[in-house]
Amino acid sequence: MSDAPTATALPFRDDELADFLVRTSRTFALAIPLLDEPLRREVGLGYLLLRVADTLEDAAPWTRDERRESLAAFEALLQEKPGTDAGALSREWLSRPPSENAGYLDLLARTPTLLASLDALRPEAGAILRHFVLKTVQGMGQVLAGASEDGLLKLGSLQSLRDYCYIVAGLVGELLTELFVLDPRLALYAPNLRSLAPLFGEGLQLVNILKDARQDRKEGRVWLPDGVQLQDVEQLAGQDLIAAARYVRSLFLAGAPRDMLAFTTLPLLLAQATLELLVRDGAGAKVSRAVVTAQMMTLHAALERGTLPEAVEALAGPMPGGP
Repeated sequence: MSDAPTATALPFRDDELADFLVRTSRTFALAIPLLDEPLRREVGLGYLLLRVADTLEDAAPWTRDERRESLAAFEALLQEKPGTDAGALSREWLSRPPSENAGYLDLLARTPTLLASLDALRPEAGAILRHFVLKTVQGMGQVLAGASEDGLLKLGSLQSLRDYCYIVAGLVGELLTELFVLDPRLALYAPNLRSLAPLFGEGLQLVNILKDARQDRKEGRVWLPDGVQLQDVEQLAGQDLIAAARYVRSLFLAGAPRDMLAFTTLPLLLAQATLELLVRDGAGAKVSRAVVTAQMMTLHAALERGTLPEAVEALAGPMPGGP
């Protein structure tokens, strides 16, 4: 075990965890509460751990090397290396705030609580979170190695964009899938779910990149490579969302519980609606609250009937011959 003071920090209470999700996320703050326990807490903590990593990677006031050093320190905490101190590290991060987002900064201040919460999970789930968050943190450090000294990052090709999406989103799909397949009912479909999981994550990330392209460019992040047509990225996102629909259908065919279906289907429906808007209206387009509410009502009505929403079935295409 590490010397980090997680033994003296208590895990997040359920209401604290829910509050941090609302303050630090958008779609996930809607989707995670759809899960039952223990997945709700496990997925919520996974999101918050990745939000810490993302905050360090995106730290606009910091240089490239400062960001990489902070990620390496977070990696050491996750690896429980002797001499690491979560409290001291969070104070160091906050001495020169990496973000203007108050929710992100408050989360960094609670790093000891976050790690105590991780330690308190069922062992198999804690090991999954630790493994995939570590892979993400290490990948972010490698991506930053290609940034300029002041931390400006520009991806050079469609493949480098896909590689980046795998690090920050494909791995999330894999993390979630490993938590899901702890349920023995999903064993038969596990290989198919594992093959589709990275594409599900990539699709959601590409839609976010397309949506936020203007703001990201202002902040020094150019995810859309020169020479790559916007239509090509939109087409790739669309193909990925087809894979995501097939992922959801595999869960459905496997007899996954309703909460798991709701959690995975809602982000897919919102991403598909957003992509349609982006294709029509361009970067910056966002679905309205009314659309979000309507999609949630459609989702719950379908699950109440014991089916998937028609939009998901249509996107997934013809039924496969087997699992």
